[in-house]
Amino acid sequence: MFDKRNLVFTAFSLLRPFWLISLLSTLIGALGGLTTAWLLATINQALYADAIESSLAWIFAGLVVLKLVGESTANLSNGFVGQQIIARLRKDLSDKILTAPIDRLERFQVHRLSAALNHDLGLISAFTFQVSTLAISASIVFGCIVYLLLLSPTLFLIAAAGIGAGAAANLYARHLTAKRVERIRMAHEDLHKHFRCLTQGAKELRLNRLRRSALRENQLGSAVNRIRDETLSSTRIFMAANTFATLMFFAAIGLLIALRFGLKLDKSVLSGFILVLLFVKGPIDQILSLLPLIGQAQVAFRKLVELATEFSNSEQYLLLEPQKPISPIITSIELSGVLYAFPAEKGPSPFSLGPVDLTIKGGEILFIVGENGSGKTTLIKLILGLYTPQEGAVLLNGEAVTTETCDDYRQIFSTVFFDYYLFEDLATPDGFGLEKVTTYLEKLDIAHKVRIEGGAFSTTDLSAGQRKRLALIHCYLENRPVLVFDEWAAEQDPTFRTIFYRELLPDLKRQGKTLIVISHDDRYFDAADRLIRLKEGQIVEAWTEESAAQALRG
Repeated sequence: MFDKRNLVFTAFSLLRPFWLISLLSTLIGALGGLTTAWLLATINQALYADAIESSLAWIFAGLVVLKLVGESTANLSNGFVGQQIIARLRKDLSDKILTAPIDRLERFQVHRLSAALNHDLGLISAFTFQVSTLAISASIVFGCIVYLLLLSPTLFLIAAAGIGAGAAANLYARHLTAKRVERIRMAHEDLHKHFRCLTQGAKELRLNRLRRSALRENQLGSAVNRIRDETLSSTRIFMAANTFATLMFFAAIGLLIALRFGLKLDKSVLSGFILVLLFVKGPIDQILSLLPLIGQAQVAFRKLVELATEFSNSEQYLLLEPQKPISPIITSIELSGVLYAFPAEKGPSPFSLGPVDLTIKGGEILFIVGENGSGKTTLIKLILGLYTPQEGAVLLNGEAVTTETCDDYRQIFSTVFFDYYLFEDLATPDGFGLEKVTTYLEKLDIAHKVRIEGGAFSTTDLSAGQRKRLALIHCYLENRPVLVFDEWAAEQDPTFRTIFYRELLPDLKRQGKTLIVISHDDRYFDAADRLIRLKEGQIVEAWTEESAAQALRG
């Protein structure tokens, strides 16, 4: 269950750096609002004065200036604070995602992240621009209430009854729409999920009319319709509440006029009272009109805090300054009794790998093979330090990799995952000669399609195999001692597949690199110095170069 104290704590922590600016701007805005009430009193006084004194004119001019300065300052200051908070939220959430454990991030649904980073932050940003309006309107209402109460307590009680009934109706409307706001937010998550289907599944949708229709009508259409229907339902409830509030407001004014003679009211008092009452309706309407946005922003902020809480057990050391780099000389990487099990979910038993005992020698080519789902990718994520073993330990050059040294340990690896992400920009140290990149482009036979512009690839709009060659260039540029390839050759044509196994891997080995390769290409198993086979999360076979060659010939 969500802890509301965490919500309050997060809100205060975000406001803490700006509390002084926020407090001062709100007070200045409140002063501007109170000035409006004083201004109305001055106008009312002037209307019934026998002559306009110069002092009254100066008071009027001073109040106008004070109101303009106060409201402008409040708007600018609160806008500044609001955008600072939004920027911090974006950075904090990005850091949470950046430092989240990989296994938890993999299980988290991408469309939930998308809804939080786009829809929720957008709502909160919109709300921050209304904070000063809310503060100023509340101040105007408060100032007018004080003035009306001083002008005539009896009339105030009658007016307060009508306005209070309208406000109560709007608060009840907010209560009625709270669940609808929650459902709208959940529908937005579904909408982001289906938007991903539209873009990432564009080819498949064009080839399957039935699936296209199901996505458009049943899934995407359903989410769009739910948002529309729930929003319209909420709007109708608030419109009904606003209509009732307006009815009560003018009913109160009508009652004041009707009771004028019975209460023996002074004409100037009644006209001044009604004048202020009509004026204050604007700020009251502004406050009431913000109730839907306040409700949506509350839900959005809670969702963001829930997201941050879910990733609270993060690898904070990733944001620290790098420690002393690990020696690039790799003698061995060892997995000692390593066990990793995925969390239990509904359905079949969760997959587990291990316990595994494996030693990778520096400078060797190790192939990891096995059927789909045998644990190959899980094993390399443990080797890479991306997954934390639940039992056992990972050792580098005989020393255990700890939480404190894990990020340094990861820096010895360059990897092309099967589901890799291709970065367009080149992460190269200062003074790095980009002519090397051109050499690699030529070596991998893509120089005729890609060049370097502004420290980035000119295009990544290439075939799957060519994109993987660009990913390999990143590995070349990183120049790290251990390279890991997860089915790198899967999308390559037969010619370049042969080049990978017969030329690129041996060349990297001659440079002293340690190579870990996941492969299904059994005709090239002899390219390995050693080969291990996984089955159901266990190492069931281990071959040397000679035995692999014999098996290939047999």
